Amino acid sequence: MARVTVEDCVMKVPNRFELVLLAGQRARDISGGARLTLDRDNDKNPVVALREIAEDGVSLDLLQNALIQGLQKHVEVDEPEDDEMEGFATERDLVFEAVANEDEMVEDGMSISDGPESDLGGLEDTPDAE
Repeated sequence: MARVTVEDCVMKVPNRFELVLLAGQRARDISGGARLTLDRDNDKNPVVALREIAEDGVSLDLLQNALIQGLQKHVEVDEPEDDEMEGFATERDLVFEAVANEDEMVEDGMSISDGPESDLGGLEDTPDAE
């Protein structure tokens, strides 16, 4: 196959826009050092990518997944298992605990400022000096 045309590839990828995206991804992979599935024949990376797509030299599903991952801005990170986090309280747990303690204080008839951790240090009960 001396020359590749879009018509050779449209049989494999019917949408021409998707074909351009997939061929571009494959060309970037080739530039990054991916193994070629056919001879280069002194062609540039985009031409080699189109030739590989036309001859079923690459998996279109793998190309599509690589393309999607390359365009994602947020990459999901696996969080550690509960066994690894045992003994460590998360910030969310601390907030829930503080809210629960606040609710208990209100049920007992105490206001938040009545507690020993008052930021005002008892100054809230001082009459105003005029």
